[in-house]
Amino acid sequence: MDLNQYQQGARATARYPQVGSNPIYPTLGLCGEAGEVADKVKKVIRDDNGVFSDPVRESLKLELGDVLWYVAQLASELGFDLDTVARANLEKLASRAARNVIAGSGDQR
Repeated sequence: MDLNQYQQGARATARYPQVGSNPIYPTLGLCGEAGEVADKVKKVIRDDNGVFSDPVRESLKLELGDVLWYVAQLASELGFDLDTVARANLEKLASRAARNVIAGSGDQR
């Protein structure tokens, strides 16, 4: 499956207020789901000495899917397809690597 196929399939399951003109809902959902991923990883560090068991890995896979769903919805709300977003990100990172500025901070480095 490619990213645009995923985005189309995910869009078919979108049920929230004002689908098509509401970037706020998927933005908030993305924050919440990313927080769930972070919380599970935190607990692995706290409770399991940083060892990711198979059940935890499976749980994280599902949470990452939720993150991806919200990324896809936000991209759709903003008029982007995921393939374009992914390509732009790789181009940005390649440019930073070529200029030896991949480390550091700031969007325009």
